Amino acid sequence: MSSAPRQQPGAAPGASPSPGAYTVSSQSRGDQRFYVTIPRGIRPGQHFAVLVNGQQMMVRCPDNNREGDRLVVTAPRQQSHNYVVSVPPNVRPGEQFRVTINNQEVMVTCPPNVRPNQRVTFQLPQAPERQQQLQAPAPNHQMFEVCVPEGVSPGQTFALLANGQRVMVTCPNNVGPGAKVRFQLPSYAADEDQLAAIKVDHATKDGWIRCLGQDLKFHWVYNKTSTSEQEKPNQKIVFDIDSRAFVRQIVPPSKDAPSGDLRFMVASDYSVMASVAHTTVNYQEISSVSAMTFTQKTDWLKQQFSAIRTPWENGHIKIKVRRSSLLQDSMEGMESIKVSDMHKILRFEFIGEPGLDAGGVTREWYTLVSDQLFNPACGLFTYSSVNQMCMQINPNSDIANEYHLKYFHFAGRVLGKALMDNQICPVHLVQPIYKHMMGWPITLRDLEHIDEEIYRHLIELLDMEDISMLYLDFSVTEDKLGLTNTVNLVEGGDELIVDNNNIDKYLEAQLRYRLLDRVKAQTRELLRGFYDVVPEPLLAVFNFQELELLLHGLPNINMEDWVAQTDYSGEFHINPKHKVIGWFWQIVKEYSQENKAKLLQFTTGTCGVPAQGFAFLQGHDGNIRKFTLHGDKNVKVFPRSHTCFNRLDMPLYTSKQDMQKYLTMAITYETTGFDIE
Repeated sequence: MSSAPRQQPGAAPGASPSPGAYTVSSQSRGDQRFYVTIPRGIRPGQHFAVLVNGQQMMVRCPDNNREGDRLVVTAPRQQSHNYVVSVPPNVRPGEQFRVTINNQEVMVTCPPNVRPNQRVTFQLPQAPERQQQLQAPAPNHQMFEVCVPEGVSPGQTFALLANGQRVMVTCPNNVGPGAKVRFQLPSYAADEDQLAAIKVDHATKDGWIRCLGQDLKFHWVYNKTSTSEQEKPNQKIVFDIDSRAFVRQIVPPSKDAPSGDLRFMVASDYSVMASVAHTTVNYQEISSVSAMTFTQKTDWLKQQFSAIRTPWENGHIKIKVRRSSLLQDSMEGMESIKVSDMHKILRFEFIGEPGLDAGGVTREWYTLVSDQLFNPACGLFTYSSVNQMCMQINPNSDIANEYHLKYFHFAGRVLGKALMDNQICPVHLVQPIYKHMMGWPITLRDLEHIDEEIYRHLIELLDMEDISMLYLDFSVTEDKLGLTNTVNLVEGGDELIVDNNNIDKYLEAQLRYRLLDRVKAQTRELLRGFYDVVPEPLLAVFNFQELELLLHGLPNINMEDWVAQTDYSGEFHINPKHKVIGWFWQIVKEYSQENKAKLLQFTTGTCGVPAQGFAFLQGHDGNIRKFTLHGDKNVKVFPRSHTCFNRLDMPLYTSKQDMQKYLTMAITYETTGFDIE
């Protein structure tokens, strides 16, 4: 399947003046002084990040100082200017909206207790052009000066070379061709790992953080002061599990590899774009959003998806499927869609059923397809040996299904569209799959989520005095439907004995094989399908645990949240203290988790809850539609659901016993069909 062509930059700048960069000696004018405390775990010579004037900068710990000491740092002085803007309609507190200031789009967060159409005041750093030119570079940065090429207008980006690196520079406002502008780039020592001034704020996960490199891409840097680094006191062999990390690299298709390839590379060598095509997202915004709360980050992601989603009036796609052949019809339909059309709105139809898809059919489709696609009976996935609630890729999927790679590509698209359209996939995956989807470093610890027994045996090797006494070699034995097969982890591995000198290579080879190589083709197709929909840089603001919440909703149903975020209509709106409402919540609270999920599925079409909770349940139009109890005296015996609107029509029962009987019967019957009232 061909990939969407990447949009090329605009017209090349004129020949005179030629794009280029010249180092300018720094000048210090009007600097501000700040006091900072050296963080715990920082040693002399190491760098740590501090926040100055709303911007992150790197500070080097002097040779004669240590953690806890106070330092004085300087930073260029900034001026600020106040702006007033009215909050647009439908924007709630905590959500962001775009405004244009001096031909530049910026994001503004709606403050608490502020409603649409009310005015809010915010500030932007504002420095006169002359003052910008006289600013001193931040520590560990170099100042460059360049002439704006012909044909470049204010706000437009142009490319040039600085320090041998290709960088993009945005032409400032009120500056035209021929004018000189200055910019800063980080300068690093080539022989040591240093954190960039721009970083993504999830450094507590495994000790790895994303930093901006000179190529304006995000790179992984290992924070050796992280608490994730743990060594057992009786460990005989030194092996830092957390720092020995790898990231999957997707290799585009070529003549030699028409389907592309997937390989592990050292985590510190991996990079990903820090901007998203067709959006205003850049590394600064990603860095800023990563420090927000999970709810704020989720709202930001929704806004980015809205920006790249094709409007309904510009074309949408309908997929027709048979219930009797749901998985095959869905796969063939989804796989027939061009990559360039994957951002269009999808609607589904079950052939032979009169149900109109106003959102409820779509939710049911995601639930049913996920249940079948990730079911071990399908042969694509198997239960995790550690957690039966999670699924992992089946290494023998090619035996179960000759078209397995098409189905894995389809699975990636299903997950991507579910994330983009805020749908729930009820099946959870093992942690390494989420890390692959995030481009997150994989370590030997991740093997514990795939095969805890093998992981434990490998870790125990580090406690041995002499490993060669075990007569291990660089090979593994696999059982494939009763047939034993020997796989060399390295060339000639079955003749290479493992000893104390090469144990680190052996553990790395095991990591590569068990977490990628044995499921390489399947993982490659899963990721290709996922990235057909989701631009990878958008996920950089999350960690892999948050991705799981985004895809599958909250793992448990919070009754307090459910009750608090329920609306009432009909007879219940007239009388909010109606006795049926009280009976309803008494019954639901006594339900098992299974029946609570069935009730939720009966009413909304899915047993999942959005990552932010019940307050963010969506209706047929994509807008928030809270769980609603509707009192209707015309409804008899059994309650009736409206999954497109998340509404449950309740009869006005005369006893709690009758209500419990008929409500339980309703939710335990087949709840996955659609009909028209």
